[in-house]
Amino acid sequence: MSMNRILALMLLVFVIEGALMPWIIPEGFGARIIPHFIFVIVLFSALYGNRHQALLLGSAFGLLQDVVYFGQLLGVNFFAMGLLGYFTGVLLERKRATVMMAITVIGFACIIYDSSLFFIYKVFRITSASYAWALLNHILPSLFLQIAFALAVYVLVRRIFESRKESGADSEEE
Repeated sequence: MSMNRILALMLLVFVIEGALMPWIIPEGFGARIIPHFIFVIVLFSALYGNRHQALLLGSAFGLLQDVVYFGQLLGVNFFAMGLLGYFTGVLLERKRATVMMAITVIGFACIIYDSSLFFIYKVFRITSASYAWALLNHILPSLFLQIAFALAVYVLVRRIFESRKESGADSEEE
């Protein structure tokens, strides 16, 4: 699958994350659960694509999220999403990722992503909450949503990125 189709898929997920999910999340959890579906797709790109692709996708869509959703501090999602996508690709570059390994990596990376955003906001005094409160009220409830999304799209996204990787390898051999 070409990169244009991957970008179209990610733009669709971006719109679903921002426009549809606030309607689906129950009213009492609206301020507590924050979907990061784009970040999950970036992690799949790192697991089943390559690290450079994950860096570019994470940086591009992180900057898009910074501009559209988070106006207090530009560049936080750009930095965190790109860097974590790249490091995930570096750590698991030569390993074959199974379902459980992918879900575990996505879970840990989502915790690190949300924690890094929290600490950056804490450094710049945008938030005054404690980390324990943020972990229990925002990070862990959001983590369950990210894992559920990762399980729901696992087969589709794995096929997309592996077919791109195989077609790229075939064109390099010719």
